[in-house]
Amino acid sequence: MPIAKPQPALTQNSPPPRTSRKPLSFAVLIFPGFPLMAFSSVIEPLRAANILSGELCYKWTTVGASAGKIVASNGIAIEPDFDVRDAPLADRIVVCSGGDADHIVSDDAVAWLRRNLRAGADIGAVADAAFFLARAGLLEGHACTLHWTSQPAFHEAFPDLDMRHDLYVIDRRRFTSAGGIGSLDMMLEMIAGDCGPELASGVAEWYVHSPLRSGVDRRMMPLRLRTGIRDELVLAAVAIMEDSVEQRLRMTTLSTRLKVSSDKLERAFRSELKTVPSIYYRNLRLRRAADLLTHSTLRIGEVALSCGFANASSFARAFRERFGLPPNEIRRRTSISGEMPRT
Repeated sequence: MPIAKPQPALTQNSPPPRTSRKPLSFAVLIFPGFPLMAFSSVIEPLRAANILSGELCYKWTTVGASAGKIVASNGIAIEPDFDVRDAPLADRIVVCSGGDADHIVSDDAVAWLRRNLRAGADIGAVADAAFFLARAGLLEGHACTLHWTSQPAFHEAFPDLDMRHDLYVIDRRRFTSAGGIGSLDMMLEMIAGDCGPELASGVAEWYVHSPLRSGVDRRMMPLRLRTGIRDELVLAAVAIMEDSVEQRLRMTTLSTRLKVSSDKLERAFRSELKTVPSIYYRNLRLRRAADLLTHSTLRIGEVALSCGFANASSFARAFRERFGLPPNEIRRRTSISGEMPRT
């Protein structure tokens, strides 16, 4: 069923609306290495909505890609209620997977998702699971988002998809979040659409969480959270840099776009980040390269070009200087441990 946009909340002390509708059913599909925080951020708001409303607004079940226990990224194991071969249909499916989502293959899971779609279900993903939906062709024609560390590789793999840098995106019968608290924000909007903004505000209060975010906050929050930047000029400059990794933007062009002098921009960067814009931009491009090496199968030369380096040799020198290892060694190590290089 379509997910309505929330209206502005009335008062947080207003009694939540009561409904006599059939409870909406959620199924959370988990893969090994799934992030437990994103998983909990999907289910816990449903539980709170039932308690605060005094009614069974939602019911949920867990589904594994295979039979047996599924171990989360933090080592905690969950035994799903079903595996995809015998799982029932649901009104909404949430796929939850970790940083290896770009490599996951499960024909049984895709078949189950398609059965649910034919029955009218909405399909969504949290954390990196948008990769799995995209590879199955289930995000075509829809906007989406995913965890910020995987966004560069996702864009390279699916350049025609409308990937956004938001905490979450709800687009008709698809919904995706960057994971973590972004999943909670997404669920709050769903609850507001299903049961009213008062109940959604009550759920937010239950978890000592901020009210529903505006569209602008969704766009800026990931950047603020990732960087810790408070200065608005620096934040705007970094946003442009992140959107201009491949073309290697000149700093004079950047200051012109921001309508400030180069000196003012440099002073702002020195004050906020203790560095100059050009060095920050270079390190940003190298970090993007590390993300691509970890989450994509692009050749090293392709990674270099995608991150604004003229050739593979100049890229390799810069990468070794920044991370202490050549690009091919980073790729080998992350393929074994799953850990990103530290900046």
